[in-house]
Amino acid sequence: MNSIDSLVGSKIRARRTSLGISQVELGRAIGVRFQQVQKYESGVNRVSASRLWMIAEALDLHISHFFEEQSLDSVPHCKQFDPPKRFNQPRDEQATQELVDLFTDLSAEQKHAVLTIIKNMSAPSHPSLSKIDVEG
Repeated sequence: MNSIDSLVGSKIRARRTSLGISQVELGRAIGVRFQQVQKYESGVNRVSASRLWMIAEALDLHISHFFEEQSLDSVPHCKQFDPPKRFNQPRDEQATQELVDLFTDLSAEQKHAVLTIIKNMSAPSHPSLSKIDVEG
């Protein structure tokens, strides 16, 4: 049994009982028997991500409720997740950053070929660019 499994289970139990829902009722809502709900709540069985999502919906919670910071501070192996900067960027910026990261690992010849392809693809929307021969 893992301390995080116990923490998640205790949060499931606390919310379920505060709503006056029985283990049988929760089990029916998420497609398991009440014995499985007991195992989840005691931390004996881990809750899969998809099942936790179903539990959150059944208990009218956001899934993040089970992992709120104040609860995880007491769990020794957990640390605050600091997402990479590119997770906070719009998708176009992420794609641009990924392209730059990959491009820098290419040889000079490969870089020339990639630039040629991009310039040729961009030519219709950029009339000042003329089609460039790959041979360069």
